[in-house]
Amino acid sequence: MASSDLDYPWPSSTEEDNPADILPVLEVPSSSVSSKCNIPKPPSLPSKSCIRIKYSNRLSECSSVPKETKDTWDKLFKEGYGSDVYIITEDKSYILAHSSILSVASPVLGNILQQSKVKNGTRYIKIPAVPYQAAYASIRFIYSYEEDEMKQFVLHLLVLSHSYSVPSLKRVCIYVLEQGWLTKENVIDVLQLARNCDAPRLSFICVHMIIRDFKTISSTEGWKVMKRANPALEQELLECLVEADSRKEDRLKKMEEKKVYLQLHEAMEALLHICRDGCRTIGPRDKVLKGSQVACGFLACKGLETLVCHFSSCKTRVFGGCVHYKRMWQLLELHSRLCNDPDSCKVPLCRHFKEKMQQQAKKDEARWRLLVSKVISAKNSLGPFSSRRSTFL
Repeated sequence: MASSDLDYPWPSSTEEDNPADILPVLEVPSSSVSSKCNIPKPPSLPSKSCIRIKYSNRLSECSSVPKETKDTWDKLFKEGYGSDVYIITEDKSYILAHSSILSVASPVLGNILQQSKVKNGTRYIKIPAVPYQAAYASIRFIYSYEEDEMKQFVLHLLVLSHSYSVPSLKRVCIYVLEQGWLTKENVIDVLQLARNCDAPRLSFICVHMIIRDFKTISSTEGWKVMKRANPALEQELLECLVEADSRKEDRLKKMEEKKVYLQLHEAMEALLHICRDGCRTIGPRDKVLKGSQVACGFLACKGLETLVCHFSSCKTRVFGGCVHYKRMWQLLELHSRLCNDPDSCKVPLCRHFKEKMQQQAKKDEARWRLLVSKVISAKNSLGPFSSRRSTFL
């Protein structure tokens, strides 16, 4: 060493060290971002407004049917040319339609038509419990799609699509609901409707929205009505909320653990960098040091440099007597377990720890292996192009 000698014959300890006690070296966790990294930045994500515009135009743009053909079917429906079906709605109004077209589009309507009575060559059926405009929009969809009518009566149309088994109408209704129609006030009602109409994707989106803003949604009138009418659904949603919170806590815990293992990985990088190349004020005797004013690409060096200096001159050198000495000892052993070339390695005591592994207790060996696997997994999770990935280990 130029300032503190790494070739100093550091003594081995007579006590067993515990890999679980290894602490992060850095006082303030930070990433080892190399100044030489020239990885280009990814393009920015499209704005939400652009996404909404694309979604709103997707249904009309994806159709390859010529406009003339659409106009022909629309005219056939509106004028009722050759119609043989009268559909009577809730307000006693009627809609003209064609039995052959209805039967092909909906097997349920086909069965209803077969059982209906024929009067003067015309069949009469009813679509009850929905407004005339909703019934009109559902039948018109079979002939010609009209987006404005769909948005206005989407909930009624979802019920009709399920009741009369029109899958294409159901898909469009679910799409319209997913693209911004859901609100905090109606999400409970839409959830119950989605469950009754066998729309699992829509149900999932509703549940996710409820969990994300549970405090606000649980105070709405829809929640209060659902709580009285369907307590089983309320219990199910509360259980989903608890499960989501539990998953979030587990995810945060795993992220914190990964953060610690990444810090250990960065400490291994910095240790090898100090012993091989030298850093600002510490390094091998044959290296010219850069001085304390020069910035180092390995941010872990700042904390590790102080720890190495203390380790080489520590007067206590007994486990339990000096926590900094113990921490450095454990970092050296961790490096040894990660090192694949101890004979030519310049990190002190690397070969000593390799030999020590042969006499270590099975319990301690298992704990060390687990720690090593966690550090390696954290390193591998960075990907081959990450600036934090080790270039030495």
